Amino acid sequence: MKQITLILTFLPAIVLLATSLDDELKYYLDRHNVQDEGYEMVAHYAQYGDTLLTQLPGSPLSLLNIGRWHGISRQGTGMERDTLGRVIVGRYDSDSITSGLRFDSLSLYSGDLIGIQASGHGCSLTADGTYYEGQWLNDERHGFGFAIAPETHIRVGQWKHNEYLGERMSYTSERIYGIDISRYQHGHGRKKYPILWDRLRITYLGGKNQQHTVGRVDYPVSFVFIKSTESTNIRNPFYWSDYVKARQQGVPIGAYHFFSCRVPGAAQAQFFLSNTVFRRGDLPPVLDLEPFPSQIAAMGGTEALFSQVRIWLRQVERYTRAKPILYVSQSFVNRYLQHAPDLKRDYQVWIARYGEYKPDVKLALWQLSPNGRVNGIRGEVDINVFNGYQRQWEEFLEEMTLK
Repeated sequence: MKQITLILTFLPAIVLLATSLDDELKYYLDRHNVQDEGYEMVAHYAQYGDTLLTQLPGSPLSLLNIGRWHGISRQGTGMERDTLGRVIVGRYDSDSITSGLRFDSLSLYSGDLIGIQASGHGCSLTADGTYYEGQWLNDERHGFGFAIAPETHIRVGQWKHNEYLGERMSYTSERIYGIDISRYQHGHGRKKYPILWDRLRITYLGGKNQQHTVGRVDYPVSFVFIKSTESTNIRNPFYWSDYVKARQQGVPIGAYHFFSCRVPGAAQAQFFLSNTVFRRGDLPPVLDLEPFPSQIAAMGGTEALFSQVRIWLRQVERYTRAKPILYVSQSFVNRYLQHAPDLKRDYQVWIARYGEYKPDVKLALWQLSPNGRVNGIRGEVDINVFNGYQRQWEEFLEEMTLK
């Protein structure tokens, strides 16, 4: 009876997860579909999360069917306690545990077991309300799985020795791809090359991404962001001609400004607004924020930086009547963005991260490669992917573009 009571203490936590994380699950399911690894597992949790642990082998219900050993070899269902004090209600085959329920006051595990260790597929619930389902190896989350907990976002993807590595994206023709360009796509030095806007097709996603493509890479360019200005004295000499030609092709276009830590945000916003075109249907303006730690320190620290960033964002939004997008690197997110929760909450985020795993934050756009290839453009090109599919892309255009 004591063991049953101990198990049942975890069941309210499962119900809490299923009800308190509705928004998180809805966001994930809205931005993914059955092509994405783990989608069906998460969808199953969203539907049955409050009862999953009671349905798996070794569930509390199996306590009602604890049998006896057959001769010397344990066969069937039995109960034991390991050296750590954890109770195991398991299914035995030739004296070896193959699956079951293992619990103590801190955690509850149900699934495959080798000996007394979680190995194979299983799910767990810890006392702090963290639920995990997926692959295990020697009592560690290892392989594919997903974790969800109160006040955190869902983590779906690859795990290694209990560490979350990230979500592996499968690249298919159904995803929405785009590019961002500056004067460098027109050549270096004296040699200048035009962009052949009527021939644009993405043919290479970058070295770290090709292994996760499905089929041949031959994707249309569905959006373009063009660098317009930097600081208060640098303009992209190709901005206007690229804007006109891209618009002639019907490609959604946006402009970005490269932020300087040496000049007030208000002056930079004015320079950007004075040298950039904003027309109905254009993508929202972007603030490219890539400061070095030394530059942040020189201007007075993160508080001073975000104060000037907010000034730029508000001034540009007032003029364009569109909420800008914040472009940052993954390292900037990890190191600084937690100091500006209002920006993280109120603005769409576009992240540069050149690894095989999708950024572990909610985002609008992901710059997944700096060295892609595009027919019609000479040299390497930044390749971006929208976080969602066609329906979400259409909603983004409806809600975020200039009116």
